[in-house]
Amino acid sequence: MEKFSQSPTAPAFVQDPYPFYDTARRAGDLFWWTDYNIACAVSHKAVSAILRDRRLGRETPAELAGPVPPELAPFYDIEEHSLLEVEPPKHTRLRGLVLRAFTSRRIGELAPDITALSHELIDKFPPPGTAFDLLDAFARPLPVTIICRLLGVPEDRADDLLRWSNAMVAMYQARRTAQIETDAAQASREFTAFLTDYIDQKRQRPGDDLITQLIAAEEDGEKLSTEELISTCILLLNAGHEATVHTLGNGAATLLDHERCDITEACTEEILRFDAPLHMFRRWVYDDITLFGHDFKRGDQIACLLGAANRDPAAYPDPNTFDPARKGPANTSLGAGLHFCVGAPLARLEIRIGLDALFTRCPTLKLAEAPRYADLYHFHGLEKLMVTT
Repeated sequence: MEKFSQSPTAPAFVQDPYPFYDTARRAGDLFWWTDYNIACAVSHKAVSAILRDRRLGRETPAELAGPVPPELAPFYDIEEHSLLEVEPPKHTRLRGLVLRAFTSRRIGELAPDITALSHELIDKFPPPGTAFDLLDAFARPLPVTIICRLLGVPEDRADDLLRWSNAMVAMYQARRTAQIETDAAQASREFTAFLTDYIDQKRQRPGDDLITQLIAAEEDGEKLSTEELISTCILLLNAGHEATVHTLGNGAATLLDHERCDITEACTEEILRFDAPLHMFRRWVYDDITLFGHDFKRGDQIACLLGAANRDPAAYPDPNTFDPARKGPANTSLGAGLHFCVGAPLARLEIRIGLDALFTRCPTLKLAEAPRYADLYHFHGLEKLMVTT
């Protein structure tokens, strides 16, 4: 397996990781990223296959699961019961419960809320000619407010939820430090305390929301523990806005950099493909297997490079060109297989409705300064997006 070195925090890479992916992909479907000391799938074919291969998964093999440092226990206590980090049969039970709320009917019923909220946020934009950050004014508040409404969490706690979420997801970033770990543990404690109290309230006063439905499933004998309930709510709050914030920001910047177009379903998929919000998603190898000509042992890891798969010329002709009418295989931005993003329909709806409202209401929207990406890898999102109307 050919080896390549590239710091994931190097400024040039943070701003544009795609040239490195192109270089690595020329070596084949898999390469060895020396900075991470891990095998990486870089072609669309390999990434799609590995995401669906049940001989790999997210849960750490039992014999490799070492002790958790006490200071990080609050964070990893949540991870232990997270839908994103477990495999069947536990995953099957948790995902089934969550999907009871994420039905196509219920997601479709959120469309008027997403439309109304988009316009409310646009109404608050500063006067024409005044530069402002579109992430703070639009891309961040839209998805966190909608996920709050879906879950039944008070919207006036959105700032706390964003703060806790940002601190926790920083644990997945290449720039992880001791301070990030400390902040994540503290955020985990506060998030858990908030949800413990709120779940108790919901037990006393049920509502028409996901938390109430999960509580009911627990009480009906589904054996969903309080710890699982808290972890599931935190995952949905974190994942329910993180990818959508990045995609709204990246998508708006892309549309501003290209000819504006109708925000159709095809355009939404191209926005997701062209500048994915998540670029790396790891899998543990559970069996001794051979993949794409390379042998792996149980306990090895493979990183699926979603952003690279989406720019593979073997899957998408002229992949570095934004084409809102593009046809081709499904992009990998929201995963695939067992761990395909449970909130994908909601994310797509928010992107399509939100960006359509933005560009319809603000036909003179333009960049006030060049967009810059934040040092977030494995995520890929803007630091800020300064614009004027």
